[in-house]
Amino acid sequence: MLNPNAPIPLYRQLADLISARIRSGEYAPGSRIPSEHQLAAAHGLGRPTIRQALDMLIRKGLLTRRRGSGTYVLEPQQEVDLFSLDGTSASFRKKGLAVETRLLTPIHLLRVSGAAENPFDGQQAYFFSRLTRLAGTPVLLEGLYLHAQLFDGIQHLDLEGRSLSAIAEEKYYLRPSGGKQSFRIAIADADKATLLAVSPGSPLLAVQRWLTFSQTPCGVFSELWCRTDQFVFTQTIGGTGYA
Repeated sequence: MLNPNAPIPLYRQLADLISARIRSGEYAPGSRIPSEHQLAAAHGLGRPTIRQALDMLIRKGLLTRRRGSGTYVLEPQQEVDLFSLDGTSASFRKKGLAVETRLLTPIHLLRVSGAAENPFDGQQAYFFSRLTRLAGTPVLLEGLYLHAQLFDGIQHLDLEGRSLSAIAEEKYYLRPSGGKQSFRIAIADADKATLLAVSPGSPLLAVQRWLTFSQTPCGVFSELWCRTDQFVFTQTIGGTGYA
């Protein structure tokens, strides 16, 4: 039920309700959802509010309009890990490996400076870092920078053990539209060696990732350091994913 007294706008409540019905299978992929007139009557809302909710879900990639026919549920798109906010951690999960991810630095707003490769250099961005373990062994260290306006208020959310991609999609209606990565070999300094349980001077796979959103050329920038003595990290040419 929609709550007109809630602080969340009614169009957002309706969008969340329709999204939940899509996830549950009540509105199956390829099916037509109720018309704007039917939704307005069922929820006691005006047509502009209905249209605003549907427009949001169309931008999100869940629905599509067909001229003269109605609004339909899109077939789910295959997730491409290259553009995933979860990144390499998600690849572990997709292979059925149980991983534990914990925050090292709580998310907070900072001014980035002295980092020419960081797209937020000279600006404010949200930052946090996290460590991923597999069977108790640390395998991945990440530092993530989030666009301050796109992710406004994210510091009030509990990110411990949660999927950043799910939070971005459910709370902010954000999905990456593209991105790029760079790879190099880095040498573990004392801090990274301690966190990743390797000897100082050990080689690490260092990855920088830029994620593009429709609202901005870069909404997320991350730096990752991966142990390569435990796993071989690959990327499939053609953008079908990486592990």
